[in-house]
Amino acid sequence: MKIQKLTEENRAKAYALLRRAFPGSEYEAELVQKFHENGKPLQEWVCIHVNKVIAYIAFSNAYHGNDVCGLHLAPMAVRPEFQRQGVGSELLRFALRQDAIKSKTLFVLGEPGYYKKFGFEPCSLPICPFDKDNAHFLSIRNDTPTHFIVGYEPEFKTAAKPPVPGGKKRR
Repeated sequence: MKIQKLTEENRAKAYALLRRAFPGSEYEAELVQKFHENGKPLQEWVCIHVNKVIAYIAFSNAYHGNDVCGLHLAPMAVRPEFQRQGVGSELLRFALRQDAIKSKTLFVLGEPGYYKKFGFEPCSLPICPFDKDNAHFLSIRNDTPTHFIVGYEPEFKTAAKPPVPGGKKRR
């Protein structure tokens, strides 16, 4: 198993992984594809095993108005046959150690029980527009004292309808 930056050659494999990891949803694959088509900055890695992309993680800019205030972790996915084997955890730990990530404020919309293991904490500020009451919104290195609605890249709204929090780890 090898973790590496996503290359252009592996993009189609990453899209296929996202469709497989989130059956019945095109949202995640379309989101990442739109990021690539629109040239949006992403920090993204894949886990390769026997020439297959078995896991994917991405971070995109988070905004306070027009200013970047951190990064959103989304999406993260693992091929179903490799889930519950620590692959996603290893990929997330790897990403959190990277220079482009390790000193930034990070936000994630996901299952608190899972993400708390990696240092994410419940986040009351800023407000997540996709999560009523911020029940599934967590952060790392967040010292925001200001009340504002955190911004996402427009691709989050245009890829498809936003996923609902809870259930599978969607962000």
